[in-house]
Parts: sequence; structure tokens; C-alpha cells
Amino acid sequence: MGGVVTSETIRAATRELGLAGLPLEVHSSLSSFGRVEGGATTVVDALLAEGCTVVVPAFTSPAYLVEPPEAMRPDRNGIDYESFDRAGGANRVFTPETDDVNSTMGAIPAEVLARPERVRGSNPLCSFAALGPLADRVREQRPLDVYAPLRILAAKDGWALLIGVDLRSLTLLHLAEEKAGRRLFRRWANGPDGKPMEVEVGSCSQGFLNFEPILAPLARETLVGESRWVAYPARETLALAADAIRENPGITHCGDADCLRCPDAVAGGPSVSC
Repeated sequence: MGGVVTSETIRAATRELGLAGLPLEVHSSLSSFGRVEGGATTVVDALLAEGCTVVVPAFTSPAYLVEPPEAMRPDRNGIDYESFDRAGGANRVFTPETDDVNSTMGAIPAEVLARPERVRGSNPLCSFAALGPLADRVREQRPLDVYAPLRILAAKDGWALLIGVDLRSLTLLHLAEEKAGRRLFRRWANGPDGKPMEVEVGSCSQGFLNFEPILAPLARETLVGESRWVAYPARETLALAADAIRENPGITHCGDADCLRCPDAVAGGPSVSC
């Protein structure tokens, strides 16, 4: 599938992978295609034309991140409280109506957010946004239930689709960590009242390439232009990955001796009461 990528190219690939009509967790690199006629708009329109619900990460940390209040500092939370210096949201309150998104999310999430009919979750740091038949279910995301949209995706027999990116982008594996019994890390953002509140976020994902041989039997793959697409069934991926974490907690470790998050995640996550 070389050359210029068109809407029909993308639609054909979606059908080839058996994804038409299904909810998709999409992680993507637009540049991985080479050239796409119409850019991110074409990619999103083509997936929607195949009846898919398109769910994308629309993360906004650190733009809405605030300093950790003294009363909200659990142990084993993947952070050095004394040197915390990434907060940028002291005077900001997130709402799902905002179009703010990290530039690192890429052009396709930005395209989803730019559409008036899109739906966005309410986690101030790690929201998801969606278009399509099941988009309204993203509203079930909460500050302390960050991966609710992905649980729903799995329950609806959805798939995770990696477009030109690898398993280090697969947010579904953070939900697998929770499914395996880990608590998710806590960070802080201003709530609707303007006061700091706890927010769930994921762990380090740099070790997620370790899951590649485990998940390989589930993968469906094709090439779209220059972009390698790999799709994984959400329900089965969660089950396999969670089992692997229970059997070998260190599988998620990135291998960096200076990483603050990986050791605490492997140990089970923060010591919180809920």
C-alpha cells in the first residue's frame, strides 16, 4: 500500500483488519503514513465512514497539573514530592469543553477535538475524546476513574489500533495494570471549585515493549502507505497482559535505574484508601 494514502486506502485497511463497525482506541502518528491526502481529517473521516467509534487520548498534563497538597501525598506514588516542579495549572480549571491538548498527542487527536460533535471525558490530566456511535460513553470517565472509556471499549468488543506507533503508546496496558491489582498513580489538578483534587494517571510506559511476544498471537497487522498498523482486541489483550503482570510484576519496568515510577508501580502503586 505505498504511495499517497487516500480515504479509500484507510477504509480498505480498516476492513482488512476486521475493524469496521467497532469501537477503536486509536494511538497514532500521522507522519508515519508518508503522505495522506487531506491529512488528519481524512484519517478520522475514513474510520467514521466505516462505522467505527474513534476514541483517542487527549491528555493535557502538565498544563492543568498543580502542586501536591500536603494532605494528598500518598507513599509509593512514583514521585519525589520535594523536587516536584512540573505544575502549570495553578490558575486553570479543566472542562470537557476545552480543545486544549498536548502537542505530543499528535494531529489525529487534535482533529477529533476540533469537531463540535466530539465528546470528551472529565479527567483534567488524562482525558479521552471520541467520535462515532458510542462516543457518549466517554462521559463516564472521572478524575478517579481515568480508564473507564477503555473498560467500556473492552466490554463492547472494541479494539486498540496502533497507527505507526508501538506498544509504548498503548494506554490499554495501564488498565491492565489496574486489572492486575495495582493502584494507579495520583496527581493533582484543580476541580470545578478551583481547589486541588486527586486525579488518576498512568505509570511509566517505556517497558511496555516487553509485552510484544505475549500479545503477538492476538495482533492483526497491515501496512497503510508507510504506516505499520497493528490492532489488538481489547478484552483479550487486557486479560493476557494482566495475567503477565501478576506472574511477573517486573515486566512493566522500563529498565532505567533512575525511573521513579516503575519501582512504585511494580510494588503495587500508591498507598491510598480508595
